[in-house]
Amino acid sequence: MKDHLKERIIRSIASLSDERGYQVLDYVEFLESKYGERAAPTGILAQISDTVTDTMRAGKVPLDAITGTARIFGGASKVMTGLASAAQAVVDETSRALSTPAKSATPSEPKPHAAQPGPAKATESKPTERIPE
Repeated sequence: MKDHLKERIIRSIASLSDERGYQVLDYVEFLESKYGERAAPTGILAQISDTVTDTMRAGKVPLDAITGTARIFGGASKVMTGLASAAQAVVDETSRALSTPAKSATPSEPKPHAAQPGPAKATESKPTERIPE
């Protein structure tokens, strides 16, 4: 489907109520089943969310409850995406750290030090002997 057609459809349904939006979704799913293959939702949470909301709609659950449930799954999906990104960053950083050559672990020979003047030592003073006169 062309982008301009998608945008036009979105503009057309944006002002509809949730109930009418679900009717549009039902019709789109009908068209998919009759004329084309349905695109499978990406990710496990999207699949679970679709299944749960479809089950709730079939059970005549109030629309507010369905919308709230869909929001919860959307939030969980965002959290999981964030966690996956953070985990990937850790893996990338670890592999970068492991791929850089490590410095030699063998201690190098100590260099001879030049004699450095130390603190001046105090000289012991001996008591001077007095010679008797």
